[in-house]
Amino acid sequence: MTSAVIPSFAPSASAAALPGAARGRRLSVAPMMDWSDRHCRLFHRQITAHTWLYTEMVTTGALVYGDVERHLRFNEEEHPVALQLGGSDPADLATAARLGQQWGYDEINLNCGCPSERVQKGAFGACLMAEPQLVADCVKAMRDAVTIDVTVKHRIGIDDINGYDFVRDFVGTVAAAGCTTFIVHGRNAILKGLSPKENREVPPLKYDYVYQLKRDFPDFEIILNGGVKTEAEIDLHLQHVDGVMLGREAYHNPYVMANFDQRYYGDARAARTREEVLEAIIPYITAQLALGTRGVKLNSITRHMLGLMQGLPGARAFRQVLSDSKKLAANDPRLLLEAASRLPQFA
Repeated sequence: MTSAVIPSFAPSASAAALPGAARGRRLSVAPMMDWSDRHCRLFHRQITAHTWLYTEMVTTGALVYGDVERHLRFNEEEHPVALQLGGSDPADLATAARLGQQWGYDEINLNCGCPSERVQKGAFGACLMAEPQLVADCVKAMRDAVTIDVTVKHRIGIDDINGYDFVRDFVGTVAAAGCTTFIVHGRNAILKGLSPKENREVPPLKYDYVYQLKRDFPDFEIILNGGVKTEAEIDLHLQHVDGVMLGREAYHNPYVMANFDQRYYGDARAARTREEVLEAIIPYITAQLALGTRGVKLNSITRHMLGLMQGLPGARAFRQVLSDSKKLAANDPRLLLEAASRLPQFA
């Protein structure tokens, strides 16, 4: 790799100040357990300046009784960034939301979509869709506690409840508590018998339900989630809803986001090349490793970058170098350059 001059990539203005319609959460990356941590989000920010980023789900118990700094610290460069909470007690959620605002998050999001049995045992996630008034009470408690946006992420139904009226009534009840932004995964959540992975793949997608929500609630911000992989799909969905949230595709193929700022936010800056993305994140990795006391290892950052070269000749060799435990043990950020040199265009 040659040395590159890396332009500043922090948003030069708030998304709302950019030209065009439906700024803010027009594009976003989903909260993903064990994946969308602060290192992952910082990496994604090197590719797209304006796409909204979400934390992993943080339970209220982790904040009320646990290590707040460990769960809430993030990098200023991540803005705009939202904190997703998991919980069902209005008072605890209010406390957690207040902490999120104090730490500088731009949005508080309530998880009503996770179908895992572990989450269900905590009486939150997708099972909350069966109790829309409780969700409304939780939203009201959080809105009373903070001045930033409080949003809800949910499914279109649970188990064998397949009618559109279920999700319509859920949104209507929660909206009465003041929520105006709904992130809708266009699948049912099957609470028993399917793993979280299967819940992302087996229940059929019903995008028409999400489109209908926008028609029934035209003044609300409706964001579609589930199965979206390409700009062509995004363009289609944006004809019907206000925003689109990508999940696994953004993680496994992060460079899919390279043109998002220009295409969807009107940002005139050229997209960074993959080489420039690597060059840009090396100072961050170096600084994180220098902290030492917080247990940050090279792999805790580079594991999120394995898909950066997807689709290019040499991508497999790139992944192999970044997955080599002996090389990673040296904690040398220059390993990124070595990995990139396995691709013909960077050699």
